[in-house]
Amino acid sequence: MVITSFTCLAQAVMLRDDRQIEVTITKPPQRIVSLLPSLTETVCALGQCEKLVGVDRYSNWPESIAKLPRMGGGIDPNIESVVAAKPDLVLMATSARGAERFTSLGLTVLALEPRSHADVQRVMRIVAQALDVPVAESDRVWRHIDAAVNAAAQSIPAQAKGQRVYFEVSRAPYGASESSFIGETLQRLGARNILPASLGPFPKINPEFVVRAQPDIIMVGDSNFADMATRPGWQNMRAMRTQRVCHFKSEESDVLVRAGPRMAEAARLMAKCLTEKGQP
Repeated sequence: MVITSFTCLAQAVMLRDDRQIEVTITKPPQRIVSLLPSLTETVCALGQCEKLVGVDRYSNWPESIAKLPRMGGGIDPNIESVVAAKPDLVLMATSARGAERFTSLGLTVLALEPRSHADVQRVMRIVAQALDVPVAESDRVWRHIDAAVNAAAQSIPAQAKGQRVYFEVSRAPYGASESSFIGETLQRLGARNILPASLGPFPKINPEFVVRAQPDIIMVGDSNFADMATRPGWQNMRAMRTQRVCHFKSEESDVLVRAGPRMAEAARLMAKCLTEKGQP
């Protein structure tokens, strides 16, 4: 739930972030530090990129932010660099460290962490309100994203739908289950996920589980793909033998694993994979 109050004189807006903390923003921020890539991308999707004065080391889209100072990551934000940038708003994940420290130093912190399609829409609205962007504009951006995901789904031939998919997000390995935002996209594309929602959004799995499940298609980033053939039994999996594996370049993987404005682009990448690898 978002609690807002806005007065024309004070131009103050009060928002409840994902820590369930009420954050008061007294005037539209002009200097923003973002410490989560999906939030950086959200700021830019709302047309406010020029207000960013620093980002985390993983934020790499759009290209216009390439020269911005890097201020650590979510786990290890560089407190000194953030403070030195004199931001009037710090955007960061709820799982990140440093929020209390930033607040104690007088900075305004809004902690948000989109984990589902609905969260992407909700977080975009909250960021819009924080930046004094009309909610109507936020809703317009969301409608464009949602419509593009639907278009990606409609582009897949009927015979390529219903494929059983294993999507690996990182080494160990960790997979994307039905309850993740990636799983939600796969479902909208007409694919079936071999990892049930009961395992949690991004469970660490036993590689033997995948061998037993025998997915029709495997989706994985380039950095993980090289390791797959060395896992016991994986070379003999049908998907591996028939080359029904989509391994994505690093920049494509970034798109796929971020719950943010580029969700439509992620859907198009997955739809292309399902179309190319799912034909009988």
